[in-house]
Parts: sequence; C-alpha cells; structure tokens
Amino acid sequence: MIAQDLALALDPVLLAQRVGLDLDPWQRDVLRSTEQQVILNVSRQAGKSTASSLLALHTALYQSPALVLLLAPALRQAQELYRKVKDAWLALGQPVPTVEESALRMELANGSRIVALPGKEATIRGFSGAALLLVDEASRVPDDLYQAVRPMLAVSGGRIVLLSTPWGKRGFFFEEWVNGIGWERIRITADQCPRIPADWLARERLSLPPHAYRSEYMCEFGETLDSVFGHDDIQAAFDPPLVPLFDRPLFTPQSREAASGNGGGNAPKGATA
Repeated sequence: MIAQDLALALDPVLLAQRVGLDLDPWQRDVLRSTEQQVILNVSRQAGKSTASSLLALHTALYQSPALVLLLAPALRQAQELYRKVKDAWLALGQPVPTVEESALRMELANGSRIVALPGKEATIRGFSGAALLLVDEASRVPDDLYQAVRPMLAVSGGRIVLLSTPWGKRGFFFEEWVNGIGWERIRITADQCPRIPADWLARERLSLPPHAYRSEYMCEFGETLDSVFGHDDIQAAFDPPLVPLFDRPLFTPQSREAASGNGGGNAPKGATA
C-alpha cells in the first residue's frame, strides 16, 4: 500500500490510470512536467480540461496542504473544471476524505483546498499562497484579472497553467504564447487528437467561418475581426532605433491657451483648446 501511494505521488500518470483514463502522449507530458508556467494551446474537445483536472487533484492529494484555484471567465466554466476534479476523486474511491464540500469548494482532511472561482477580480484577491492556479478559457479572461492573480504565486512558488484556444492576436494569452519568458508551450490541433474523427473536422471546416475553424480547431491566433490594422502591421510600424524628432511635447496646456488667444483664461463656449 505504501509502495503504491509512493508511486502515485511520484507519477501523476499512474493516478490517471487508476481513474481509468488512457491519456494521449501530450497529456502524459503535461502531468509529468515540472515547469512552473505551462500554456496549453489545445483544440476544443482534445482533453486539456481532463489533463488539467488530474493535475489539480494530484497536487491536492500529494502536495498537501495545497491551495488549488480553478479560474475561468464565468462561474459555470469554473464549475465544470471543478466537476472533473471531483469526478476523478470519486473514481479513486475518495482516497482522502473531505472536511468541507460545496458546489464550488472542496477541503480535504490533509489540509488541501480546491476552489472554483469566476473571472471577477473581487473574488480572487483574498487568496494567497496558491500551489497551483489553473486558468481555463484563458484567452477570454481579462488582462487585469490575470495581472491580479499572478502575485498570489510569488511567495508560494506555485505553478500556473493557462489552457485555452486562441481568441485573436490580443490579450495576455497571446502575449505570453508569443513573447512570454519561462513558459512551456504545448500546442495540439484537432487533427492530432485521435478521438476527433476526420469527417467531423471536414464538416466543421465547411460549416464554420474560416477564422473560427482555425482558432477553435487549428489553434491559430488570427487577426481580431474588429481591428482596423493587423497586429503584424502595427508591430512592423515600430522602429526602436529611430530617434524622436522632439525631446519634449509639442503642446503644453500653456501653449494651447496662448494659441487660443485666451490669455490663460477659460476657452469661450464652442471653442476647442
């Protein structure tokens, strides 16, 4: 019994096998990864939530007392991820009993807590010292929320996993995927998932707009539909070595008042400063 527990503690993939799951190679890599920051740019229905929920459960069971936070843009999405964690815990036979349990929270007898949170800054600021932070549908999570949750890992040295499909060339999910430092990046497209039939993908390609198909199934970061200029065009317009023509602002409040002929007083009605 002790040997089995030790083996499960050392290899999360064995825990998945005990649950009855036959994981894809990339899912096994996720569970065995020791990187502190992981981005899963993975197709819809390819198994990123399954892998992440197993990681959450393994952390709670074998890194106690661990705080595991499940964050998503909406409460319903966070609940779905929490449900996967709980289902795996039940499939294992409840190896560690709960001392408190609700639709959004599970506290285990070993001191670990698993908490599902909606994507609202006010709901997450009270937490600190997280051992694991899972951000589901990360491309839809607001940037200010992401900036608010990162400090809770500072002291604990906890891990963060971003899981999502792309949602255009915008937001922290895109920026971390392209320019982020210290991330392990995993990209799995729908045609790499053995459970998604090729004929289904063929029908989806015909049914969906091209940008939606490439985003949801091919994990591509496309241009946002409401952008006047493309992301790459904007980036190409910047020239870091270029020396500014002026070392101070062209206009100051004083110069605008002088130009208006108002002598520093208030601009007349209808006039623009």
